[in-house]
Amino acid sequence: MAISPRLDLRQSQSLVMTPQLMQAIQLLQMSNMDLVAYVQQELESNPLLEAVTGEYPGESSSDNGENGNDRSDDGFDAEAATKASEASAELSGEAPSGPDLSEQLGDAGTEHLDAISNDLDARLDNVFPDDHGPAEQATPQLNDPWMSTPMRDGGANPDYDLEAVLAGEVSLADHLEQQLMTAISDVRGRVIGQFLINELDEFGYLQTDLALVANRLGVDTEEVESILQILQTFEPAGVFARSLSECLALQLKELNHYDPAIACLLDNLELLAKRDFVALRKICGVDDDDLNDMVAEIRALNPRPGGAFGHLTVQPVIPDVFVKQASDGSWRLELNSDTLPRVLVNRTYYSQITETKAGKKEKEFLVDCLQSANWLVKSLDQRAQTILKVATEIVKQQDAFFTHGVTHLRPLNLKTIADAIQMHESTVSRVTSNKFIATNRGTFEMKYFFTSAISATEGGDSHSAEAVKHRIRQAIDAESAEKVLSDDALVKLLRDSGVDIARRTVAKYREAMHIPSSVQRRREKKAAHA
Repeated sequence: MAISPRLDLRQSQSLVMTPQLMQAIQLLQMSNMDLVAYVQQELESNPLLEAVTGEYPGESSSDNGENGNDRSDDGFDAEAATKASEASAELSGEAPSGPDLSEQLGDAGTEHLDAISNDLDARLDNVFPDDHGPAEQATPQLNDPWMSTPMRDGGANPDYDLEAVLAGEVSLADHLEQQLMTAISDVRGRVIGQFLINELDEFGYLQTDLALVANRLGVDTEEVESILQILQTFEPAGVFARSLSECLALQLKELNHYDPAIACLLDNLELLAKRDFVALRKICGVDDDDLNDMVAEIRALNPRPGGAFGHLTVQPVIPDVFVKQASDGSWRLELNSDTLPRVLVNRTYYSQITETKAGKKEKEFLVDCLQSANWLVKSLDQRAQTILKVATEIVKQQDAFFTHGVTHLRPLNLKTIADAIQMHESTVSRVTSNKFIATNRGTFEMKYFFTSAISATEGGDSHSAEAVKHRIRQAIDAESAEKVLSDDALVKLLRDSGVDIARRTVAKYREAMHIPSSVQRRREKKAAHA
């Protein structure tokens, strides 16, 4: 068979990810906060997009007064204040001396001046005389620190953020640097101390090897250790510790409660974590009362001394969908419209620009902007409808949860929802990512309602994994110190209630809920009882 070039014509179909389709997919999986940020970027780059914002009541100019009166709600007369400021400007100017203000205004002006003074609760002629002191006292210098305050230029500095100054938090590094300036006067020691401060983690621990610090700074390790001993006396107590036991020891030394017995206890914190009090009594050489006192004293300490400084502000969860029960017992869903950005396409501006003698590139740019704006508006509307459709089907599938609680949560997967609303599983997965739903039982992520199934013992309906976890927690919370439930006992208890579950699954669920083993729980309950 000879090999030769030839031309073939083939016809095929393929799915192409257009930029508009990629944008719609990205918007679908965004949270409301990410969506607001994305729409804000589009508003800045697309001149045909406009944000729809509603006015607050009483904010429009038509509601600010009646019968032409510009007086605000607090009784302040804006017109009188404007005239007063103009009169004050004339008084403070460098005009030659002459008759006073009352003589200049005459009788009618004097009456108007009295009215203004009554509104302002001050006399306009009550001004300070000119200060004939040195010029350098009246004129601020360029390097005056007060020149950088918001009072400069009448407080019209747009870059000054007064709220950030008033609400600013002192970080751990700032707090330690202030103590460093007073504790160490040597420049060499301050450099070492500043380096060690920069090496602290967010909880105040020093994880860096001192030999590496000495090598980088070109000093002896003994000098770094001497500076570290000074830094370990700073507040809060326990900072610059290299381990948990050292952190607790520093705090006990600050309280003057550090002795050989509690030092032995700090050296065996792993036994304390296991609640092995019998071994601890032998190692520390104390009785039950002394050991309980030492354990109580350690529990009162702070294992993270730097956590109180510069902590991150926890943002509250903002629900995307609200679920409320109607009067007939059904569930009514509505989107949280307060968090959804609303945009419109300014077609008037587009028609005005196209009617002008704009160039070819300008018209092409406007056409692209118009298509992008139309697609964004359509994508936002489609996103809202898809979220509401998926949430409605979730509520329909998990109706028993909203009525009776978590014990009635049913097993659910993405395919069930996708088949019910005739969408793909990937679309449902994107919709439920980073989306929250507010119910009568709290606010949950939409992913929470999708749980794996655990078969029943007698072939009945399967049980949800979250419902089984809830039963395990309830059983452990109800146990007593004399009868602590082991994993085998939990398996028997669940199988008696109709849940076919293995022991390793119970252990996995228990560890996922951060519940210790039965041995540790027994020791802890006995210690608490003692």
